[in-house]
Amino acid sequence: MSRVKSKTVWTVAAIIVITTLVISLLTLGIGQARHAVNKAPKDGLFAIKTISRKDCTLAPWLVAEKMGFFREEGIRMVYTGETQDALIIPSILKGENDVWGAHSNTLAVAKAGGAKITGVLRDGIDPPTNLDPRLRHMFWYVNPAKYPNVKTFADLKNLPGKLKFSTITNNICSDFLTNKIADKNGIPRDKFEWVTMPDVQAIQALKQGLVDVAGVHPPFYKPMEIAGARRIADSTEAGLGPAAGVSYTYFRDDFIKKYPLVVRGFIRAMGRSGAWINAHPDQTAQWTSEAIGIPVTGNHYHAPSNEIIESEIEPWIRDLEEHKVNPRGKIKPSDLVTHQFETHEVFSWK
Repeated sequence: MSRVKSKTVWTVAAIIVITTLVISLLTLGIGQARHAVNKAPKDGLFAIKTISRKDCTLAPWLVAEKMGFFREEGIRMVYTGETQDALIIPSILKGENDVWGAHSNTLAVAKAGGAKITGVLRDGIDPPTNLDPRLRHMFWYVNPAKYPNVKTFADLKNLPGKLKFSTITNNICSDFLTNKIADKNGIPRDKFEWVTMPDVQAIQALKQGLVDVAGVHPPFYKPMEIAGARRIADSTEAGLGPAAGVSYTYFRDDFIKKYPLVVRGFIRAMGRSGAWINAHPDQTAQWTSEAIGIPVTGNHYHAPSNEIIESEIEPWIRDLEEHKVNPRGKIKPSDLVTHQFETHEVFSWK
């Protein structure tokens, strides 16, 4: 081989090696960038990214921050900004956020579409019926000036035409529970027309006649009453017990696999937060009001123990199947949650 050819071969080889090295470094850099906020926190705490929220769902995160529960577990929450409901799960999957919470039907639809997310913590539930009714997951209201003869959910069947119902988004508690209560009262589901809006807007929408029935969550029960609305139903009427309000906090699957000890600490922090909220509803409401700039007079009831109960998920999945949202048998309760972190311990904030 001539010296020129030899030099050319070595030059090409060097270029290949350098190019391969650069590509490897870029690939590594991209992979590290996804979790950069997790790996290099400035204060020595492990950073977990989640969305920002200005509604009742903020309460457990806010309390965990104020009470120092996250810090005690070596965690720092990074709030990435408000995100539309339909974009939350995509933001988790892309690594823009790491964690959020959802009801079983939201998770089931996402899982059926191939989303690699899993519930790790049973969060909100409908409370025992002997507790304050204002802790129940949802109330439904009508405007008595418009519908003076509607005093129960069953009375809606006597109204002609379609009825406009408020809902935050599709495939959550609002439409699921409304439909279950309608089924029990012999009201066909096609009588409802869904109007998407946050709960805070539902109060004014009901008053102005933009919706016929407004389903809202605890922070907005008192404002509804002040506005003169009439309550016609609550979530216990779905006949599902605690499952009527059950939701799960979920992480991306690769995050769970990579950081199991962090997830375990996060569960402890949020479990303690839920216990504190159950014991201090008034203080929680005050803190939430101050944080979101809107008067808050109630909170959700949080699961008292670190337990995953798959039977509570079944009616949510079955409803999706019966109404052809998900194919029958494609998703099971065990597909939505993991028992990896379950200890059955009763949460305590002390």
